[in-house]
Amino acid sequence: MTSEAMSIVVDINRVINVVAQDANLSESWSTSPQDENIYEKSKKAAQVGDIERLYKLIAKDPNILDHYDKMSFCETPLHIAAEKGQTHFAMELMTLKPSLALKLNVSGFSPMHLALQNNHARVVRGFVTINSSLVSIKGRGRITPLHQVAQIGDVELLSEFLFACPSSINDLTIKCETVVHVVVKSHQFKAFKVLLGWIKRVNREDILDWKDEDGNTVFHIAASINQTEVMKLLHKTVKVKAKNLDGKTAMDILQTHQSPCFPEARRFFHNAKERLLCCRGSTTTPAEYLSRKLSFIEKRNNILGLSNLSMTRDMSLNTSDHRSAILVVAILIVTATYQASLSPPGGFWQDNSKHDVEDYDYHIAGEMIMSFFNAIFFLTLNGFAFLSSLYVIIIIIVGLPKWKLIYGSTVALSIALSSSYSTIFPNATRYGFIPMFFFVYAYPLIIGTMMFATFMAFIADKRRRHRVDFPARCFSSSQELS
Repeated sequence: MTSEAMSIVVDINRVINVVAQDANLSESWSTSPQDENIYEKSKKAAQVGDIERLYKLIAKDPNILDHYDKMSFCETPLHIAAEKGQTHFAMELMTLKPSLALKLNVSGFSPMHLALQNNHARVVRGFVTINSSLVSIKGRGRITPLHQVAQIGDVELLSEFLFACPSSINDLTIKCETVVHVVVKSHQFKAFKVLLGWIKRVNREDILDWKDEDGNTVFHIAASINQTEVMKLLHKTVKVKAKNLDGKTAMDILQTHQSPCFPEARRFFHNAKERLLCCRGSTTTPAEYLSRKLSFIEKRNNILGLSNLSMTRDMSLNTSDHRSAILVVAILIVTATYQASLSPPGGFWQDNSKHDVEDYDYHIAGEMIMSFFNAIFFLTLNGFAFLSSLYVIIIIIVGLPKWKLIYGSTVALSIALSSSYSTIFPNATRYGFIPMFFFVYAYPLIIGTMMFATFMAFIADKRRRHRVDFPARCFSSSQELS
């Protein structure tokens, strides 16, 4: 064979190799319709809830479910199963691929939204059982499943959602509406009562004063649609004098309903107006609040290194840490000083002195063995440390849950210590009325003044902040220990 023939054979082999590569490439592209067929089969399996067929498809293509992660918006088999009410299939698929539950379809709905829209409560409960945070997933218009349940008025699902995901109460729609706004606008009174009961039990009444895009609180909305029953439940909880962006209070809005068509609104308006006339003060804007001098409680927070306003989450955590550290140190000092008063240096006399001893050596069982002037020095400094630390404790605990009970306990402890001082003080009669006056009268008077002043300062600061026409979450709780 000549060299020319050999070159021709080589060229033919190269051409054959190129053609074979092209054939393999075209074959690989030709599997696309087959893959597409697999995805369609998976959706058909979701429609009928056929779990066995799902696993057969997974056996053919183990990456079949990963396909949906590549698309931002798509209709997954989980959407179809949720829409059709195939509970077991949906839970099985969600277990295999949890990310599918977070996908929105092209209409902006998650599988959870579709299950609620089609009244498939079992599917919904299955989703919440596996992942409770789905209660808070945002769909079209930033509407969450909690908003949807409030809108349709399903009180059982609403209560289950609140217990499963308490933080979902903070979610807002694109109109800045809370779930309470939604439930009142939807005229779902029973659902509103459930929400209000939950809000009160978790001490989140501040949510009732949150405003939508028009500056309307829930009280404004209830007044605008003549929901007098809602207003009766709210008027002692919300800021009645809050104004919307049009400068109107709920009472101003309600006044427009004074016609024969709205007798309930008219009667409620007159009652509310009388109550408002009895209230002192009016609402203030945030600018007016910030322009005023610091209150006693705010000055106290600054001295203790605490923030008066809610800033970032990190600052809130730091504030809580500072408060906890201060409280621990104060408790240690109170404990040490109280123990020192019960077990003073030198101890106590175990018996009474004889009658023939001089006044200087006279003593009674239970009195301190320490000399009179040393006892004054010791009890004065010990009492000062005790009162100072106790004062720090009471101004930190005021406002906490059950704080009034703790507050009363600290008062009782202080008075008990005062009685102890007057009992154990050595040979007070020899020096006249002054020592007895201090421990029996002056010391309790100091304690009473300190407690009363702190209590009244807290009440005044609470009322001052309540008058600010702004969400309460913008302020640090007077006491936010975590």
